[in-house]
Amino acid sequence: MNFVTLTEMDHVAYVKLNRPDVRNAFNPQMISEITATFESLEGRKDLRAIVLQGEGKSFCAGADLNWMKEMVNFSFAQNQEDSLKLFEMFESIAQCSLPVIGMIHGAAFGGALGLVAVCDEVIAEEGTQFCFSEVKLGIAPAVISAFVVRKAVAGKVRPLMLSATVFNAHIAQQAGLVTEVVPAGEGHTAVQKILHNYLQSGSEAVRETKKLLNDLESLTWDQQRTRTSMLIAERRASAEGQEGLKAFLEKREPSWRK
Repeated sequence: MNFVTLTEMDHVAYVKLNRPDVRNAFNPQMISEITATFESLEGRKDLRAIVLQGEGKSFCAGADLNWMKEMVNFSFAQNQEDSLKLFEMFESIAQCSLPVIGMIHGAAFGGALGLVAVCDEVIAEEGTQFCFSEVKLGIAPAVISAFVVRKAVAGKVRPLMLSATVFNAHIAQQAGLVTEVVPAGEGHTAVQKILHNYLQSGSEAVRETKKLLNDLESLTWDQQRTRTSMLIAERRASAEGQEGLKAFLEKREPSWRK
């Protein structure tokens, strides 16, 4: 059985967590499947965006109970290897050059907040509960912290990570984890509106912009000067950039909208 399903429609890939009987909780197989799925989608030039969602009543409940039982008997080395695979899963999504839209409903606990953090845009339905639940178990939100802190407002998310407080979608939005909160049951409609914007834009331009945004924080000021000036020069000279600029000046639709 596949714990992750992949469907495609109109140049969009829909990745769905598929363990509804355990509220899509992580286990090693699911982690491996998510990583492999996003790595396979990275090279797909025909795709314009990815939607990440969960089957059933909840988006994701974090770590699977049986997996947690196994962890009790892991050695330090086994725990470290296990955690590195989890980090690589989040990294495969964060570094994917395609824009990733998360559709969150029901609940997002523990490691699920890492998935929320690596999405470029996040739609959350009213009534969704969020929680950095790790400290209540005597562990830490360690692996996800690298991705959460990168995205969220530090002063908002810090107490939530330290206290394991359950919070709602509006607080998640204030913290910078969620882009938009919509009424329950309207997540799909909201996602389709977002996808329309991506389909209106040049696909190469979107990919290169995401790569740039991922790179900037690790570059010095001088490196940023070089990287940004080179990118705009490359985009202006590219076939897609030339088509977009000419279409704008000629007051017509660019070829990718036809």
